[in-house]
Amino acid sequence: MDSKTTPYSTPELTTPAIRHLAWLCRAPQLLQSPLTFEPGRYLPDGITEQLQAWDQNPELAPALLRETPQKRLGFYFERLYRVLLEDLLGWNVLLQNRQIQSHGRTIGELDFVVHNRSEDRIEHHEIAIKYYLGVPEPEGKDLWYGPNARDRLDLKTDRLLHQQSQRTQLPEAQTLLADAGIAEPVIPRIFMPGYLFYPAGTQVIAPESVPASHLRGQWRYLSQIETSHLPGWTVLNKPHWIGSWQQSEPPAPDAVTAALNTIERYNIPLLFAKLERDSMSGLWQETNRFFIVPDSWPK
Repeated sequence: MDSKTTPYSTPELTTPAIRHLAWLCRAPQLLQSPLTFEPGRYLPDGITEQLQAWDQNPELAPALLRETPQKRLGFYFERLYRVLLEDLLGWNVLLQNRQIQSHGRTIGELDFVVHNRSEDRIEHHEIAIKYYLGVPEPEGKDLWYGPNARDRLDLKTDRLLHQQSQRTQLPEAQTLLADAGIAEPVIPRIFMPGYLFYPAGTQVIAPESVPASHLRGQWRYLSQIETSHLPGWTVLNKPHWIGSWQQSEPPAPDAVTAALNTIERYNIPLLFAKLERDSMSGLWQETNRFFIVPDSWPK
């Protein structure tokens, strides 16, 4: 359970939202495609100093970073992404979460339509932050499920590539864009950072569409957990699934025990981090993360 990850930690940043934003700027993604958008290619010089300035003087940070994080991870992720586009890259968000209507019925939505000022073109960005757990299947056709097993990596990737990213080609979407004053071609882009969690002690193979640099964790069934595993654990609650976790106080064993009981009682997976104390900063920092799932999962 203690294999180390490279969680793109930023221990010098103490404000969670700014630490999450810093992670978003450079996090490896779960899709390698010509459509993949890599923010790191466009970040201006001095980005580290900019984030540190916001961290040290929160009143200078964009208003969206000062708001209380939303409980739904997707909404919070969208908020961070808008700050990345507007305040770090200096691009203009022309549309966000705009529904596409056909005869009074919603047939889709455009996550972001932006003016890429670096290349002077209009882009449509579909975004998602995802966490998938690998389950071995016969003949090497391993499947990767979300904590909510109705979500699956292969299905999500297919939707992003062939449906969501192509929605600006719909006549109804083109009308919507024209109404917003957008007449030129719109370039599709996809941004999907996240983690793949590998089953402890079992071999699974990541899809070819996932870059080799992807972030990794582990997962186990609740019945596989032993007392010897627990020292140094802490529960990761949303929105702190984003980025690498750190805390000033030692891990609380009682909270971990309560979380394991919650998994059993409510039949839901939970995410944990393994922490080690950094001798330089004195902070307890994440060295690995893992899901613990009910024995019935993913059914």
